Amino acid sequence: MKRIFLFSTVFMVFTLLSITSSGQITLKIIIRDLSNNTGVVQLDFRDGNDNAIIDARKEITNNTCVFWIKNLKPGKYSFKYFHDENENYELDTYWIGAPKEGYGFSNNASGTFGPPSFEKTVFELENSTVMVCYPKYIDL
Repeated sequence: MKRIFLFSTVFMVFTLLSITSSGQITLKIIIRDLSNNTGVVQLDFRDGNDNAIIDARKEITNNTCVFWIKNLKPGKYSFKYFHDENENYELDTYWIGAPKEGYGFSNNASGTFGPPSFEKTVFELENSTVMVCYPKYIDL
């Protein structure tokens, strides 16, 4: 009986170590201060080489939207998002090109007269973590 218990314990420890060392990381992205609960948030998640990994849409609750991205490996990543209030899958803009809907980027990066460079949005992910973002709204 002691051997079975010992074997089970050793097996569980090695299983946990292999899962931990396999580099599986979870990223929780919290987007706060959305202007309302209408529509959804569209997220475009990319690796450090600007290759698309996940394109997801989530509902909004209490002016907040939460995305869980699981099974990531350590490395560089980036994301952008927008508050798709009318759920038309597009970032609506004013006639001058400025966004009508809230939008944002990883690192809460911003650009001047346009989106930030991809390099400004890239972040290094080594462990499971939580990122909090605040969308930008432009009123004309």
